[in-house]
Amino acid sequence: MPSRAPVRSSFPSPVLDAHIHLFDPARPGGIPWPSAQETVLYRPALPDRFAAIAEPHGVVAAIVVEASPLPADNHWLLETARQHPRMVGVVANLDPAAPDFSAHLDRLGADPICVGIRSGNLWQRDLFGDLFCGQTSAASLARLHALADAGLALDTANPDLRLLQAVTAIAERIPHLRIVLDHLPATAVTDSGNDPLWPLLCELGQNPNIFAKLSEVPRRIQGVLSRNPGDYRPTLDALCAAFDEDHVLFGSDWPNSDQWLGYTETMQLVRDLFAAKTAVAREKFFWRNSMRAYCWRPRLPEQDGSGATW
Repeated sequence: MPSRAPVRSSFPSPVLDAHIHLFDPARPGGIPWPSAQETVLYRPALPDRFAAIAEPHGVVAAIVVEASPLPADNHWLLETARQHPRMVGVVANLDPAAPDFSAHLDRLGADPICVGIRSGNLWQRDLFGDLFCGQTSAASLARLHALADAGLALDTANPDLRLLQAVTAIAERIPHLRIVLDHLPATAVTDSGNDPLWPLLCELGQNPNIFAKLSEVPRRIQGVLSRNPGDYRPTLDALCAAFDEDHVLFGSDWPNSDQWLGYTETMQLVRDLFAAKTAVAREKFFWRNSMRAYCWRPRLPEQDGSGATW
C-alpha cells in the first residue's frame, strides 16, 4: 500500500504525467494488450487506481495513451477518461495508412479531451513505409496534414533509426504538426560520434514543434535492473541537451513501468535525475511543456493555477 503522504519537495505544483495507459481485462471481448500471461500488468488499470498511486507524489493530471490498435477502443478510453477530471487528455491510437482514418479523425477531433493520435513501431506498423513508400503514401501523408490542421499532436512509439527518419521527413513536409517522441530513454542514446541516432535527434531537437517525452526511464542494464541514477544520467543528459529544457516532458509509462519499478520508485528515480536542474527547468519538464506539446486544457483549478477549466 503506497504512502498517502505527499512527496513534493523536488516537484513543482502541479505535476502532469504525460504517459499512462488505461485498460480493463474484464471488459466484454477482452483487450489486445496486455495478455493474460503478463501477470504484472493483467489487472484493471483505471483512473481511480492511478490517482491513488500518483497523487501522493504531487501528480494532479495525466495524459492517457491508447494501448489498443482497435479504433472502437479509442471511444471506450475517451469515455473512461472523461469521467475522471484528473485525466486531461487522451492520445488515441490511429493508423495513418488506414482508409477509414479520416472518419475516425473527424470524431476524435470533435472531442475536447482528445489531444492527439499515436503511431509508430507498434502493432506491426511502419510509419516510414506507410508515408514515403508505396502507392498509398500520398494519402497517408495527407491524413497527417489533416491531423495538424485539426490541432492534434502525433505521438510516435518505440523509436529506432527508421522511425526517426520518418519523423524528420514528416516535420519537413508538415511543419505545423506537433510531434511527441515517446520512450526515448529506452534507446539509451548518447552524444558519442558512434551513435547513428544522435545527428537525427539533434536535428529534431531544433524544431520548435517536436518534443521528447522522457518516458520508460527504468530499464535493465546488462540484464540487471538498476536503481542507480548515475546509470541513467548520460542518456537523460544527452536528450536534454538535444531538445533543451523547453521540449522535454515527463511520462511514467504506468502501469507498463511496473514491470521494472513501481510508481514510487520510478518517480524517485526521475526526481533524483532532475534534482540538479533549475526550478524553472523542473517546472517545464513536469508540467508546462506538456501543455505546449498537447494543448491540453485543465479540468480542475489546481491543474494550471488560473482557476479556468472546461
